[in-house]
Amino acid sequence: MKKWNNQKTEELLRAVLSLKNLEESKSFFRDLLTEKELVEFGNRWQAAQMLEKKITYAEIGKKTGLSPRTIARISKWLNGKLGGYKSGNQKNQPS
Repeated sequence: MKKWNNQKTEELLRAVLSLKNLEESKSFFRDLLTEKELVEFGNRWQAAQMLEKKITYAEIGKKTGLSPRTIARISKWLNGKLGGYKSGNQKNQPS
């Protein structure tokens, strides 16, 4: 299995960066992913935001339907060296 950081994923990420607004983003991701995948990604994003607010795994699981194992993995990545969740959270904070 190839690692995720390769030319194909870079091209995908460049395409994401080229999207101009919410409507383009909705269309792009709906064509790229299934509805189930979109819902899952939304739940993971919500879990990361809730973890930042120190909400318990139990409450996160109840609101998102995610397993404790998935929530723990999100927590690990949230506090990891790449900082992807945190950079996304900073961009979505009200000014």
